[in-house]
Amino acid sequence: MAKGLTASVIFQAQSLNYDEGIANISVLKKLTRGDGTLLTYASRQALRYDIVRLGHEMYDWNLQVVDKSKGTVQFRDDVTIKDSVEMDLFGYMKTAKKSLEEVGGASTRPAVVRLSHAISLEPYRSDTEFLTNKGLADRINEHPNIANIEQHLSFYTYTFTVDLAKVGEDGKITLDNVEKAERVNQFLEIIKVLNRNIRGRQENLSPIFIIGGIYDLASPFFLGRIGLNIKNGLYYIQEDKLNNALEKTLCNSKIKDKTFVGIADGYFTNDFKIKEMFQDKAFSVEGFFVKMKNEVNSFYGVSDA
Repeated sequence: MAKGLTASVIFQAQSLNYDEGIANISVLKKLTRGDGTLLTYASRQALRYDIVRLGHEMYDWNLQVVDKSKGTVQFRDDVTIKDSVEMDLFGYMKTAKKSLEEVGGASTRPAVVRLSHAISLEPYRSDTEFLTNKGLADRINEHPNIANIEQHLSFYTYTFTVDLAKVGEDGKITLDNVEKAERVNQFLEIIKVLNRNIRGRQENLSPIFIIGGIYDLASPFFLGRIGLNIKNGLYYIQEDKLNNALEKTLCNSKIKDKTFVGIADGYFTNDFKIKEMFQDKAFSVEGFFVKMKNEVNSFYGVSDA
């Protein structure tokens, strides 16, 4: 039975996640490739934070699920996945206090939604913004403070994977299929409109390209298979990398047979080729999410909204 929903996303945004700074320099999180190329990224923890924030804003997800009664901030013992979509989708750990008679321990539940970092598809080339607080300093006739902030405008890609068979399942707790489907569909709706608030900006992380489906295995098939070629200022999705993933077989069928794609017009020069590659499995971004939500409902045996 199919049980793994996975998709890889491309979005366009600027300067998403800062690391520890140096003096008055704000430094972006970066990765260095073997050829010396610098790529910036937003960590999976940053993505999770914004998904949960939007879950609360859009669907009133319960965030009153943590305390510090055991010395560290962690999920409360009296809260279960029935009470928290966040705990259901992203897992938890609850430690037990040690005593003279007990060795302590922890109650854990692995995440059923897995996220990768959102990594830039264009190299960072040391763009930096110089700024001051002159407007405020002038009000009291003081000298302004100065700062330097690294900036990077790029396409980014990340991948998410959902183990559908484990949603709403935790020990003796089993949610009904209607609730399971609703939680996964809420997650998909959040991904569709994902955004990030950072340094006075609100960056749009919603997909302009997305590829994925529901498969017989919860595996990120398209992670590391999303790339761009840039020629004369035009952007091309790397078709060969996608084909390498699509041609793989799983349970006697090709990955391509269960894969759908959503693509926004106007971003990629070869978008028509991508649509031809998938034919009736190619949609707009909105159409992709409608299709995936219907597939989720079908998996759980509930009617479409």
